[in-house]
Amino acid sequence: MLGTGTVDLVLATYLNDHHAITVGGVELARRLASQQRTSAHATELTTLSDELAEDLRTLRRIMADLEVPVRAYKATAAWAAEKLGRVKFNGKLVASSPSSPVLELEALAMQATAKEGLWRSLRVRAQRDGRLDLTELDDLLTRAESQRATAARLHQRFAEAAFS
Repeated sequence: MLGTGTVDLVLATYLNDHHAITVGGVELARRLASQQRTSAHATELTTLSDELAEDLRTLRRIMADLEVPVRAYKATAAWAAEKLGRVKFNGKLVASSPSSPVLELEALAMQATAKEGLWRSLRVRAQRDGRLDLTELDDLLTRAESQRATAARLHQRFAEAAFS
């Protein structure tokens, strides 16, 4: 069971904050992949969305392994924020603006960067906590770096289409 020590409380808060960010990112990635399902970028967006969903499941398992309870209110707030973020005053009443995927890919790149930090931070914890697997964390870190690169590459393509 998670103790009441300061380190445990800090870790629980940290993991729940990342959990909430990841919930919002998964929702955003799913919507973007769905909206672009007929585009030339559909496969990359679907893969990115699937990987983010897998990362969320992995984070939940890690939290359970560490006996850190998921704070549903944080995840719900992130889910709702993603839904509210769909409402943009972009000059388009029915269709999305060509700038929407550009901004959304920026958000996904930021999430991947945050996950890199998460996996690095958990590597620090793993030095003294045998419930964490360093090899798994290294693999997750590598995947987060790849996700960031994919988001950046797609961002460039969508920015070129929107602003050229």
